[in-house]
Amino acid sequence: MAIGLLFQQLYNTVDTVVVGQFVGQQAQAAVGSTGPIINTIVGFCAGLATGASVVISQRYGAHDRDGLGKAVHTTIAVTVVMSLIATLIGQLIIDPMLRFMQTPDDVMAESHTYLSIYFAGIAGILFYNMGSGILRAVGDSRRPLIFLVISALLNTVLDLAFVLGLGMGVDGVAYATILAQIISALLILITLSREEGGYGIRWRQLRIDKASLTSILKIGLPSSIQSAITSFSNVFVQSYINYFGSACMAGYGIYNKVDAFALIPVQSISMSSTTFVGQNWGAKQPKRAREGVRTATVMSLIATVTLGVLVFVLARPLLGFFSPEEEVVAFGERFIRIVTPFYVTICFNQIYAGALRGVGDATMPTVIMLASFVVFRQIYLAVTKALGLGFVAVALAYPMGWIMCSTLLVIRYFGSVLVKGDKEISTEQA
Repeated sequence: MAIGLLFQQLYNTVDTVVVGQFVGQQAQAAVGSTGPIINTIVGFCAGLATGASVVISQRYGAHDRDGLGKAVHTTIAVTVVMSLIATLIGQLIIDPMLRFMQTPDDVMAESHTYLSIYFAGIAGILFYNMGSGILRAVGDSRRPLIFLVISALLNTVLDLAFVLGLGMGVDGVAYATILAQIISALLILITLSREEGGYGIRWRQLRIDKASLTSILKIGLPSSIQSAITSFSNVFVQSYINYFGSACMAGYGIYNKVDAFALIPVQSISMSSTTFVGQNWGAKQPKRAREGVRTATVMSLIATVTLGVLVFVLARPLLGFFSPEEEVVAFGERFIRIVTPFYVTICFNQIYAGALRGVGDATMPTVIMLASFVVFRQIYLAVTKALGLGFVAVALAYPMGWIMCSTLLVIRYFGSVLVKGDKEISTEQA
């Protein structure tokens, strides 16, 4: 799964490198600053994918073949509906969101172009995420990885062909991204259609099962709302960054790419622990689930600290790979110096939130994350702006939210039904 996330990051990373090296600072700022807008919609849909994955993993662990089939077909049917809605909403929000972020005039046109093309093909990433979630829920992470590697490599080739060969600029990287995502979605759907197990797709049976949908929404909707609101709150953060100009926007964009790679281990371990806990919870093995959470926490701490140190030490050469412009690299380096020492706090909120969702407790992690990443962070930014504290204070907005979130989730996890003991767990289930 970590390798899968690595190649998933290559989509926008390759876009950022190509526009930074061959198009220019404004184009790089345009591509890099659109993330919060895209993630607001994709994040909402990804939350439902998480809910579907938990429901499917629990039914798979309980050997409920009929329930498993209904959950899979409901998941795909819901994805069809979401794709249509996301495409429409995406096109409608582009101009209002760019204005809301106070996007500079020299970046506005290319940001609009990139988003228009991306949202036109957003169905590709939604179907890939849902389909790969189904396969991973039953323990198959190999095939989603293979398809992701194929599409990431295709994206790289198309980026270079469209930008260097055809001189298409931002249009080229956007078209390359959605074409590659569509290919990955088709590969996933073809695989599921040929699967003979209880999780295979039978297109004539495609319908929404009310009970399955209710279970998916119960777990996934809180996560969807959390992801969407958190991403939307990042639009506010981006507006503060945009205030410092296109060089800062580009620097922040390339810092985010380095940051995303450094956090791949903790994210993949968190996703794995959610499935692991869900399967063992469904199989009535809570002790094994707790052991998995402890192991996941230790693994994520070791990996995150190691990568955090490497990023801190190698900041300048890593950023230089994305852009040849000194001012852009300097801004990116400042972000790294300020933020990376706080990476360790992310391990606790990611692992414990994933574990809680694995046993069906999705509401409280969502409330905690919204309180930390949205409410607290926006209050923090408003106060720093009112006090005129400047760049460093803005850069610390993320670490301050991480610290608050991790503290609250640690308290919640150790008071949860998973940690109370087998006797209390049996009572709860009864």
